[in-house]
Amino acid sequence: MNTNKDKIWLFDKDVKGEEVSDGVVRIVKSYTDELMVVENRFREGAVGALHSHPHTQITYVISGSFEFTIGDEKHIVNVGDTLLKKNGITHGCVCLKEGVLLDIFSPMREDFV
Repeated sequence: MNTNKDKIWLFDKDVKGEEVSDGVVRIVKSYTDELMVVENRFREGAVGALHSHPHTQITYVISGSFEFTIGDEKHIVNVGDTLLKKNGITHGCVCLKEGVLLDIFSPMREDFV
């Protein structure tokens, strides 16, 4: 069980990730009931399967390169790019170059903890 909820300080060395699919490691960082930060580490070729959820999500590309699908649109995104995925919109990605995505969810994803 994740115990990072409502922590004022959370140090990377104290947080463990879990492999959620082949080549994708999810690390739940700080969160409250209203907001959650999640780091996702992708190996080249790994897939974030198409899905949707009732949370608004912003993704920030920390490193790497990804082909993202959001709704009916597909684009390649790179370091520094951000993506908005409103609740209920189908989205997913393929990692083109090993990288890290930072996801921010509102409200928090109960299914991740």
